[in-house]
Order: sequence, then structure tokens, then C-alpha cells
Amino acid sequence: MINLKKVQPLDDATLEEIGFSWHTDADDTKYVSDEIVSVTETEVEAYYEAVNEIYDMYVEAAEYVIENELFFELGIPFNLIEMIKKSWENDVHWHIYGRFDLAGGVDGKPIKLIEFNADTPTSLFETALLQWAILKHNGMDEEKQFNTVYDSIRKNFKRLITLFDDTDGFDEIYDGWKILFSSVEGNNEEEATVRLLQQIATDAGFNTSFEYLQNVRFDDDGIYDSNDIEYEYWFKLYPFEDIAHDEPELATTLTNIMQNQKAIILNPAYTLLFQSKGMLKILNDLFPDSPYLLKASFEPLNGVKQVEKTMFGREGANTKIIDANGSIIEQTDGPYDNYKKVYQEYIEFAKDGNGAKYQAGVFFAYEACGLSFRKGEEILNNMSKFVGHFIQ
Repeated sequence: MINLKKVQPLDDATLEEIGFSWHTDADDTKYVSDEIVSVTETEVEAYYEAVNEIYDMYVEAAEYVIENELFFELGIPFNLIEMIKKSWENDVHWHIYGRFDLAGGVDGKPIKLIEFNADTPTSLFETALLQWAILKHNGMDEEKQFNTVYDSIRKNFKRLITLFDDTDGFDEIYDGWKILFSSVEGNNEEEATVRLLQQIATDAGFNTSFEYLQNVRFDDDGIYDSNDIEYEYWFKLYPFEDIAHDEPELATTLTNIMQNQKAIILNPAYTLLFQSKGMLKILNDLFPDSPYLLKASFEPLNGVKQVEKTMFGREGANTKIIDANGSIIEQTDGPYDNYKKVYQEYIEFAKDGNGAKYQAGVFFAYEACGLSFRKGEEILNNMSKFVGHFIQ
């Protein structure tokens, strides 16, 4: 059973003061749990090592996909393929951050990869800032966390210029480089996430600005804000696959911008390869002996309990849990059913005394850098709760 500690939650007014407005779910329950997960140093080290190794496997798998033109197998829209290839070829297209979702790692259970949110991951605000504030609010040592998310992303922004592992001693070279940050207007969580990333980039030495996505201007010669200021970098919290399907002209323009070397897009287009759950099958083919991987296939698995997922999808939508005889045990609806399917061997999440399930999330920014948890039912959806942690 997972080990929990009761904490005094931050009140709504305090949360809103620090920019955290999505504290209450649609059913009037609190999104942030009043318990935190107790982990050991050994468990933290295991998460760190696992995520670093899994990321390296993703890099090797992406190279394999590109070399063998396996974009269709991963459900990659055709109008993004050239952009993906271009971003993969040049190191200036730096992956700023992503989040791995994992089963196990606590209560003696082995760590297993569930999926990689590599393109547009959320839970950043909660993991980087909120769980730290919870420890401080409860008089606990804020250092007793696996949480260097803010500093790790700050260093990763610096690597956009240096392309070096070590970012020390280069502070003077960032002045003048501009990054425009964008999200869709009306989504408080996504905007807060983007504005946090903007602050981190500002701390890294960049000149930054924010513009809602609908106000950004694109042409083959560059990316501009509403004041017609041109930017060398553009960070968007908007899925590449949505651009491909809903904004095909923009997909073409962004490809031309990259080919003309007028701007660099963050996260890079190649992170869509990582984001595709079809990579679970490719990883399984390339690394069949990895202790971190569950069996995965583009066809239903024979004789095992499994999970059917869509190549692209969020918050547990369009997911089925299927027993070994092929009967559906549980399923969710959603808008992603038109995507291709992938089948992954089922594994049970760690549980608390009330039977709630816990999925670990580990952020990656050049290396594994921060742990948190989501608590919910068998299929974790948008009603799951955020749970912080402390190192006992």
C-alpha cells in the first residue's frame, strides 16, 4: 500500500494569489490532495535512473522511426513529417521539457512506462511550485523533495544558445535573443503553465513576451507578436497534431519558417514522435529486455489483460481496459477515437487504503528533474487529483 502523510492544504485565496486558479474541479472537490506521498531516497534514485534511461531509448527509437519512414505507423499527420525531420537534423531544436507517466516505483512495485507527454505536458505549475509550497506551508523541509524542475528547465533554455551540457559562464550571450510564449485564450491552466515557462526563460537571460495564439502572426519570413515584433523562438502550448488537423495552412507556414531558418519552435516538432503512443510498440521492438517497458502492439495482445489507447489523446479519453478474454472491463469516451490504436499490457497502479490508484509523473529537462503523482480511478481522467511528495 502506498505511504501517505496528511497535510494542511493551501487555501483557495493563497492558491489564486500565486496564479493557481484551477484548484476546484467541476464536482466542487479540490484538485490538490490534502495528502502527500512518502518516498525514500532509494525510490527517488530509481525514478531518476529509469527516466534518464527511458529518454535515451526514445531518442534511439525516434532515429529508427525517421530512418525507416514509420510515420504512418505512429499516426503522424503527413503535413508534419518534413517539420519533424528538419527539427531532428539540427541540435538547435532543443527539447525544453516533457513528463513521463509511470506505474510503480513505490510500495516495492517495479517502474513501468505508461506514456511520455513530450510535446505539451501540463502539471508543471503543480510539480515545480505548488508541492514545494505545500511543504513550506506545513513547516516541512522544502529540500526534502525530488524537485529541481525550475532550475533544470532554466538551464535547458540556456542550452538553446550554448548547445553545451554545462551552461555556466555564458550569461552574457543571451541578451537580445527573444522568445515569444503562446497559449489559447480562456484556458487558465495552460496559460499559467506557459507564463511560468516564460518566467523561467526570463530568469535564464532571454527577452520574452506572451501573446495568445490567435494574435500571433506567421509568414514564411518569421513569427511576430501583435506589435509586429519578430522572435527567434516561439513556444506554444498547443499540440502539433491539432495544428496539423485544424490549421493545415499554419503547418505549412511553420515548415517554411523552419526551412528558411527564420525561427525555432519549442517544443520541437520531433517531440510529436515521442508524444505518439505508437512509440510504445517501437520501444518494445527495439528494447524487448528493458525492465521499464510493458508489452505493446498495434494489434490486440493475445491472452493478456491490456489497455487500448489512441495514438494521441489526453486525460484518459478514449481508453479501454480489456481482459484476457477480450471483454471490455472499463472504457471512457472522448474526441480522439479517430486516431489509430495501440495496445499495452495492463499493470496495476499502486493503491492507498481506500483503493485509489496512483500514477507517478516525472519531468524531464535534459535529465529527470521532478516527481509528483496523480490519484484517481482505474482510468485516470480530468477528475484525477494532484498529489505532492516528500522524501522521508
